[in-house]
Amino acid sequence: MAMKLSKNNLCINQIVGQKNEKITVEGDEIVPDVKPDVLSIVSANGNICMYKKEIQDGKIKLDGSINSYVIYIADDENSSMRALNTSIDFSRTIDMKEIKSNMQLECRSELTNIECKILNGRKVSLKANVQLAVTAYSNENVEYIDSIEDRSDMQLLNEKVNINSLIGNGSTKVYAKDTVAIDNVDNLSEIIKVGISLENKENKISYNKVLTKADAVFKIMYLTDDGRINTVNATIPVMGFIDMQDVNEENLCDVSYELKNILVKPNNVEEHSMHVEAEIEVFCFVYKQHEINMIQDLYSKTAEIKYTKKTMKVIIDKNEINETFNMRKQEKIEEIRQNKIYDVEVRTTIINNQVEDGRVNYQGELNLTFIYEEEHSSRINVKNVIEPFEFAVTSSNITNKSKIETNINLVKKDFVVMSDNTIDIKIDLNFKLNVIKEGEISLIESINETEVKNRESFSIVIYYTKVGDTLWKIAKRFGSTVDEIVKVNSIENPDVIMPGEQLFIPR
Repeated sequence: MAMKLSKNNLCINQIVGQKNEKITVEGDEIVPDVKPDVLSIVSANGNICMYKKEIQDGKIKLDGSINSYVIYIADDENSSMRALNTSIDFSRTIDMKEIKSNMQLECRSELTNIECKILNGRKVSLKANVQLAVTAYSNENVEYIDSIEDRSDMQLLNEKVNINSLIGNGSTKVYAKDTVAIDNVDNLSEIIKVGISLENKENKISYNKVLTKADAVFKIMYLTDDGRINTVNATIPVMGFIDMQDVNEENLCDVSYELKNILVKPNNVEEHSMHVEAEIEVFCFVYKQHEINMIQDLYSKTAEIKYTKKTMKVIIDKNEINETFNMRKQEKIEEIRQNKIYDVEVRTTIINNQVEDGRVNYQGELNLTFIYEEEHSSRINVKNVIEPFEFAVTSSNITNKSKIETNINLVKKDFVVMSDNTIDIKIDLNFKLNVIKEGEISLIESINETEVKNRESFSIVIYYTKVGDTLWKIAKRFGSTVDEIVKVNSIENPDVIMPGEQLFIPR
């Protein structure tokens, strides 16, 4: 009798490759004719913008720019504070031999620092150090046999397997755009520092769409016509919709944000204000956790059966864990004392992390760059302070074999100068962990019936079990069934047999 096979399709989600790479972006900046020569550098900072990501077989091409601000002391009679704003374009290719052009890519970039060197009074060189974290995923639809119909003589060994599959992915662009007012007494001369962060991120799945929300928070330092330095903050909500079929609230939604472009300039239409604008691309990957019943082995009591299996490495489980690290500390910095703090840049460096069952232990440093007003002067200065920290994220979803992607976002920073010249430091960091468990599954691809067995009269074999035996293996070997062996031997638990047991095998 010909076999009637039932087949099904399955989307297999795999991590193909991961790579962390440091790149350096270099360029020179000429001082515009309207600005004085550079005497010394106070600080250099900026933002990284990614224009384009292109996946090719064996490599990834990244195009972007570093939007930098250099604060300097001018070589003039007043040693005034001035700033240079420049954009350095870059293009980099990262080799990943496993990647193919049809795969999915997650790329996270961080500008760790900018080094600035004076070449001469009219020219400076910039070197930006960037950390890239790249993860490549493949999503392959495979066909497998999940049952055999109309063959009562076939014995099937099924196993329930948990699989994490990608339902869909997409992206959308959102824009943070507004006019930001400054103090009415300030006549804006130039912008000397721009910081942007995305806070209060949320996402919600509804009606075949993913809704993403966040606050784009701008912190801007500027120089007035009379040589004073001031700051202004602006919070601009951004919201986007990504169409995604067959999604529901039980799915895992992994959302990331990427700065594409940023523009901050004096407003030529309205006095005492500036125009701010940021273009942000939102990427979304939605995953489904489901259980499938797979045939692991099969045989027939009346025919010779041969089959082919395909073993694949897959993501079995994927979880997102969010925990907040709070630093509360008082630090005395002699250079600052009671002087005004304009801004503090906070950069996090993970020196070491140790994954064990139930937890991840992090050792790291917070690099704090204080930009403050010099005593008895209208100029600013910079002080770097390193604060070491330890933090543990605990979860039952973490094992020592888990693959973990860690993203750290600054949630809150607050620095208050106390009456005793100490600085009260409050920093909150969100640790977002993508915890991935990988495993292997075996799929039955084809089944062939080669020849009919010679039927023999009914018999019983006496068999003594050995180490590694299971009732399935014994039944397959002797052309019996597990149910028959259990019934004849009155076995209470079919999953437990001990070496040396005597079994009667009906055949």
